[in-house]
Amino acid sequence: MTGLHERHLAVSPDWLALYYRHPLELTHGEGRHVWDADGNRYLDFFGGILTTMTAHALPEVTKAVSEQAGRIIHSSTLYLNRPMVELAERIATLSGIPDARVFFTTSGTEANDTALLLATAHRGSNQILAMRNSYHGRSFSAVSVTGNRSWSTTSLSPLQTLYVHGGVRTRGPYAELSDERFIKACVADLEDLLGHTRGVAALIAEPVQGVGGFTAPPDGLYAAFREVLDRHGILWISDEVQTGWGRTGDHFWGWQAHASNGPPDILTFAKGIGNGMSVGGVVARADVMNCLDANSISTFGGSPVTMAAGLANLSYLLEHDLQGNARRVGGLLIERLRAVGAGSPAVREVRGRGLMIGIELVRPGTDEADPDGAAAVLEAARAGGLLIGKGGGHDTSVLRIAPPLSLTVAEAEEGAEILGQALRAAT
Repeated sequence: MTGLHERHLAVSPDWLALYYRHPLELTHGEGRHVWDADGNRYLDFFGGILTTMTAHALPEVTKAVSEQAGRIIHSSTLYLNRPMVELAERIATLSGIPDARVFFTTSGTEANDTALLLATAHRGSNQILAMRNSYHGRSFSAVSVTGNRSWSTTSLSPLQTLYVHGGVRTRGPYAELSDERFIKACVADLEDLLGHTRGVAALIAEPVQGVGGFTAPPDGLYAAFREVLDRHGILWISDEVQTGWGRTGDHFWGWQAHASNGPPDILTFAKGIGNGMSVGGVVARADVMNCLDANSISTFGGSPVTMAAGLANLSYLLEHDLQGNARRVGGLLIERLRAVGAGSPAVREVRGRGLMIGIELVRPGTDEADPDGAAAVLEAARAGGLLIGKGGGHDTSVLRIAPPLSLTVAEAEEGAEILGQALRAAT
């Protein structure tokens, strides 16, 4: 155990998890690589939990941060803030939500917390629909709509939450159905659930479940849900904290895979937009955003420095078509990983889209999740020079792969080769 690890344990909560038996201290990064305190270089396929979206030490972002910090670092939302207004204008346009208003926060948790506040105030109800296997953050309200036991730290809640089927395609009671019948069954489940409630405020859903192991329904499920929600006046909150900004390749926002009945009423974002800076936010129709009848400001949300970073990062992403790169290189990577998985009895499924890929592990010869196996592959990948994440439903048995969106073909090939070696060594 290193001295820094010992010091960490002495001052940190027991529940503050660290990856690896011998935790890493990352000291610097460049492009798609990071280095630890011992000088070891790693190919980064997790990006600070999908947060370093474009590249480590991206010159355009570091320059914008440095220049803004030299002018003024903080002012709060009580004063006009040019970078905040400029970024809000761009996000409002990109969101697809008509007459959109934008409120900035410091994290995805706070963004979802704000969305829940808006929805419950607008509807005058504390009833929320959420998806099984979901994750929406670690605040009191966000935990209470998280449908993943591993991350739901209390049963106490300010909300009455009801969980709907549909977020996981290949497990659960509808897994054996065709996509069309799967959607019909989930819609029937939603209709039945609403028959036992009254006055539901909103459905909150991740288009691709992040912490849940990069699971997703068939395209069109949330559009079918929307028809039911609209009949009841229920709002749709799309949690785009992990799926936003083109990571899925096919779409700029995850909700666009379910777009036939229009955009969500509320969209939340965070992580990648700041490329490591602390940025989150909410986009909503004006009538929803403006429904609060008491003062509400943000001390740190929309700070000049984080907004400058977000503007530079978004400009780089759009100008270099990183969504297209995620589609092209992500398509190649998932092909390579499926070939690797086909040769391993421990791999149940390789799934995902763009640069958001999950590899679900099971105990060979069974359909049982294998969290120990996932932990072993994580260690073996690190030993080979590759950093990945993990997640999953009741058991953490899914390898989560989400590199920066500027990943090159050569780096995708290298990462797939290391991961293949890790799977062979550890399972």
